[in-house]
Amino acid sequence: MATRPGRRAAIVAGLRTPFVKSGTSFRGLTALDLGRIAVSELVQRCELPPKEIEQIVFGVVIPIVQWPNIAREVGLAAGLPKTIEAHSVARACATSLQALTTAADAIALGEVDVAIVGGAEAMSDVPITYSRPVAQAVVAAAKGKTLVEKLKAFREISPRDLLPVPPAIAEYSTGMSMGESAEKMAKENGISREAQDAWAHRSHTRAARAWEDGTFRKEVMRVLVPPRFEEVVVEDNVVRKDSRLEAYANLKPVFDKKYGSVTAGNSSPLTDGSAALVVMAEEKARALGMKPLGFLKEYAYAAVDPAWQLLQAPAFAVPKVLRRAGMRVPDIDVFEIHEAFAAQVLSNLQAWGSKKFAEEHLGGGEPIGEPPEEKINPSGGSVALGHPFGATGARLVHQALRQMSARGLGTALVSICAAGGLGGACILTRE
Repeated sequence: MATRPGRRAAIVAGLRTPFVKSGTSFRGLTALDLGRIAVSELVQRCELPPKEIEQIVFGVVIPIVQWPNIAREVGLAAGLPKTIEAHSVARACATSLQALTTAADAIALGEVDVAIVGGAEAMSDVPITYSRPVAQAVVAAAKGKTLVEKLKAFREISPRDLLPVPPAIAEYSTGMSMGESAEKMAKENGISREAQDAWAHRSHTRAARAWEDGTFRKEVMRVLVPPRFEEVVVEDNVVRKDSRLEAYANLKPVFDKKYGSVTAGNSSPLTDGSAALVVMAEEKARALGMKPLGFLKEYAYAAVDPAWQLLQAPAFAVPKVLRRAGMRVPDIDVFEIHEAFAAQVLSNLQAWGSKKFAEEHLGGGEPIGEPPEEKINPSGGSVALGHPFGATGARLVHQALRQMSARGLGTALVSICAAGGLGGACILTRE
């Protein structure tokens, strides 16, 4: 039985676009385009009457000035009823997990019966802005009544002010990028270059096998790329189908070129893509004759000091969600762990099994323990599949549910690290 109060949230369907490297097949698409494509196809595939949808919760991590509420725009662009209320969420890399848990809470409270949740990211379409002096001058010029007044607004602008300003890639509080933070974690936790490369090879090998044996057939849609509809994208283009362990050793470190171990090969790449889920009250699913893929049993979020170990929050979120669910690591059949970097995954796993970590950071007691490797990311992870920030959470949840269904398993745990020192975890069941 669910441990959360109120009605159980059933996930009845899920779908994602292929995840592709930024600057490739989806380079001409926006996050709204990708969200629309996934949501409209999902609703059609699961034969969900649009009139039954009451809420859309959707997210994107890189802010879009034109569409501050992307959830609403996705619903409208997908041709869904204009009466569906919608709101957007953001929790960095855990954004679409946040979308799911937000809708699940609304379902538990009886506010809605049916919701579409998910997220999208178009790293090929990042917003480029100008400096604050230029922005202020433009506003002042718009208020000018004459040409002279409009031109005067720009008199203090320097050539440097005219340089474009890309989105920040560093933590505001620390000035360090996520990759630099992963490098810091590798050094502080003693994660070797060899271990990172081996994990990356593992991820690519398993992802390639999953594509070859048809595992992803029900999870990933084909995309006929607009506006010319001449190119068809059928699978993730990040996966190295010819991955060789020895090849990773030839790659140079990216963030600490002299002493580092984090490379492009053992990191997740910048990626375009979208993913969505249909979630509804268990009773509603039964009434509509829809068989749930699984249920959200419990979830938890955690945060750490970004200056400590930026991507280590899952080491706190996972023990928390297990405690709330009254479960232990051996009770879980499959683990879907987000792979921002191989160093991050290995650091999280190390912490779960460390008595010292439990004593120093979790109030004492025994560590939760590392799960057996064969239970972790059986079809590969973000290092191989890619990581569109806003879509990864929904991808992990759907992938876990499909794994349980295909293998007759009963429980899954999803774990996600996120920028800002955040982390999230949820437990899914098929009962």
